[in-house]
Amino acid sequence: MSNELAGRLAVVTGGASGIGEACAVRLAQDGADVLVADLNGDAAGAVAKRVGGHWVQADLGTADFDAAAIAGQADILVNCAGLQHVAPIEEFPPEKFHLILAVMLEAPFLLARAALPHMYERGWGRVINISSVHGLRASAYKGAYVAAKHGLEGLSKVIALEGGPKGVTSNTICPAYVRTPLVEKQIADQARVHGISEERVVEEIMLTEPAIKRLIEPAEVADLAAFLCSAPASFANGASYVLDGGWSAR
Repeated sequence: MSNELAGRLAVVTGGASGIGEACAVRLAQDGADVLVADLNGDAAGAVAKRVGGHWVQADLGTADFDAAAIAGQADILVNCAGLQHVAPIEEFPPEKFHLILAVMLEAPFLLARAALPHMYERGWGRVINISSVHGLRASAYKGAYVAAKHGLEGLSKVIALEGGPKGVTSNTICPAYVRTPLVEKQIADQARVHGISEERVVEEIMLTEPAIKRLIEPAEVADLAAFLCSAPASFANGASYVLDGGWSAR
């Protein structure tokens, strides 16, 4: 670990668990001052205490959350907050579709919109959008999630084009299934939708496409996020960094 990010404020949404928590820990190890934003304030506070950072309880699914208060001073913005709902399109609740797009596409836009003026002023900034292999490929029964992640890919590229000349880069990380609470809940949902056991979901659905037959650990995603904030990655911009074990090679 290094002190390369000393003096930088890293804002991590969804930072109380899973990939977000791992990113908060990893960026703090590289010297960043970390703000953990999460719907679960108690869990966010626990992570912030562990990394010597700060925390804020935020519901990114509401139209009136204060993006400027969360990300207005961010040097690094990691958009990680997310949720999932598994259902066929004809049964997909419209309110759930709207919520998923609000949290996973509209909120990253609002947070980046709030962060970019500060980043431009400093001539340095890193926007890291935690996307998914589902930002590049589709799966049945995940209409909202796939739509949100595809949109996030496009948004990230636009930020990259606008920010690149001003010292700000924007990239996505596209993992396959990561060992997180969100994925653990998906296992039960997929078992219900497909009418099979949870063990069969992991073997026959989640690990069917990757050539590497295991779940990804959150720390592996966080290590890539930290790399994208480092000097060797200063020319990385507008790209999708795929951690899918070969899924999208098919």
